[in-house]
Amino acid sequence: MKEFIKTENVYFTYDENEDSDEYALKGVTLTIGKGEFVAVVGHNGCGKSTLAKHLNSLYLPTTGEITVDGINTKDDDRLFEIRKKVGLVLQNPDNQIVAGVVEDDVAFGCENLGVQPEEIRDRVDKALKAVGMYDYRRHSPDKLSGGQKQRIAIAGIIAMEPECIVLDEPTAMLDPQGRDEVIRTIIDLNRNMGITIILITHYMEEAVLADRVIVMDSGNVLTEGKPRDVFSKVELLKKHRLDVPQATELAHKLKGCGYELPECVLNEDECADAIEKLLKNH
Repeated sequence: MKEFIKTENVYFTYDENEDSDEYALKGVTLTIGKGEFVAVVGHNGCGKSTLAKHLNSLYLPTTGEITVDGINTKDDDRLFEIRKKVGLVLQNPDNQIVAGVVEDDVAFGCENLGVQPEEIRDRVDKALKAVGMYDYRRHSPDKLSGGQKQRIAIAGIIAMEPECIVLDEPTAMLDPQGRDEVIRTIIDLNRNMGITIILITHYMEEAVLADRVIVMDSGNVLTEGKPRDVFSKVELLKKHRLDVPQATELAHKLKGCGYELPECVLNEDECADAIEKLLKNH
């Protein structure tokens, strides 16, 4: 897999005092491949949202380097190019909706990029179809649900044709139905359109859907790997006050009681199958 984003020993502080030792990021080093779906998890204050804002140059490292498709994010002359490659979707969709009609809102980013009007029309239609919101193109965003608004915010990024979308807790303010709508959209963008996805989330049930999970704690990477490898480390995660999927925790507790269950189950279906087999064997 081709390398797309790379961070090397990144430190970041919000304190303008250069001698400050209060760092939100502390030596973060990681690589994200082109077309990969990566989930970044951790408790509040661990640095995951700060990291997200570094990936399209909204923030710059205090020390260390970040490259996007080989471009250093500190290169002011190529800032526009970086932000065309990496789109950022924030937690609250209301903070990204700027127009009174859905299709006008989706077109806003393209207009800022100087895209020709006839091409904007085509991009907007394709983006709205990609997130399943084409039928709402002439609606007011105020009339939409939280999940629908978030899909409109995602469509606005898609229309700008980025190679990567970073989503900073996009489902945190949504009900279960809204979360499901947004997650299905994200998976579709990755699998069917080849867009690199970096999902910042505190919902572990969302993280298990990714190709790889990066766990952050106290401003650094605690562990990373495939979901099954990461969430098999239940004791390590609990030691650092981190959650695991509920199905994983239930199976872990049953194993602790002496029941023979798989090393790691990731979702409700796997947990139900494991318990069913256990009951049949007894």
